[in-house]
Amino acid sequence: MTVLRPHLEHGVPLTRAAAAGGVSVRTARRWLAAYRAGGPAALARRPRADRGTSTLPSECVELVEGLALRRPQPSTAHIHRTVTTIADQRGWPAPSYETVRTIVGGLDPGLATLAHQGAAAYRDRFELVYRREAARPNEVWQADHTELDLMILDAAGTPVRPWLTTILDDRSRAVAGYTVFLGDPSALQTSLALRQAIWRKTDPRWAVCGLPDVLYSDHGADFTSAHLEQVCADTRIRPTLGMVGSRRADARLPTGRNHPHHRASALAQAFR
Repeated sequence: MTVLRPHLEHGVPLTRAAAAGGVSVRTARRWLAAYRAGGPAALARRPRADRGTSTLPSECVELVEGLALRRPQPSTAHIHRTVTTIADQRGWPAPSYETVRTIVGGLDPGLATLAHQGAAAYRDRFELVYRREAARPNEVWQADHTELDLMILDAAGTPVRPWLTTILDDRSRAVAGYTVFLGDPSALQTSLALRQAIWRKTDPRWAVCGLPDVLYSDHGADFTSAHLEQVCADTRIRPTLGMVGSRRADARLPTGRNHPHHRASALAQAFR
């Protein structure tokens, strides 16, 4: 959907949208045909039939991804040569050139732009271009987590700060759903808040319900989970991810070990 969204929502020519997303026009046309035939569900990721049978270690895959996110952007041939050398040293099966190219091609286009061209290029291509205010209720919902500024006692009697997950209607600014919980935010808590947001409330004064066209969130692991992705596909909700670590009105680049570029390239740096 990231590649097709400019074409579907803003009328950008498919050739330009494909170039911006880093895919071939042929692939973009195939995705567009699948979307028109089956909607967002047709583009949902499906597990590979041979999943779990690959002999390529996960560390090797992460190494390829980390090398691909370096600046300046290395060629696929350079990545393949480097990984082959390290694989031989570590006793890993050496990946083929095609395998390396497939892994590099599967990187998120936004993350690749952020790593190779910086935050300004990312905002121009993936954040500011698509960001707009909703024109009607249930057009855009925003999902976010907040650690509350209060202390409660958990089951063990230990003082802890609870978390609040909210689903907010962008047009009316009304809360469509929420959940309060202890522990780190997870896909389960997000799904519970979304379920409450969708269903009609028992209190007639709380009239917000239905299905949004777009669910806007950040790049947290719970927002990008396979479960939530499938929920959005099944309900025909278009998930939209904002800039990594940003808020919709205040896009700022994160720093430190929580930065996805840091996580993806940490293993590659270890082999320098």
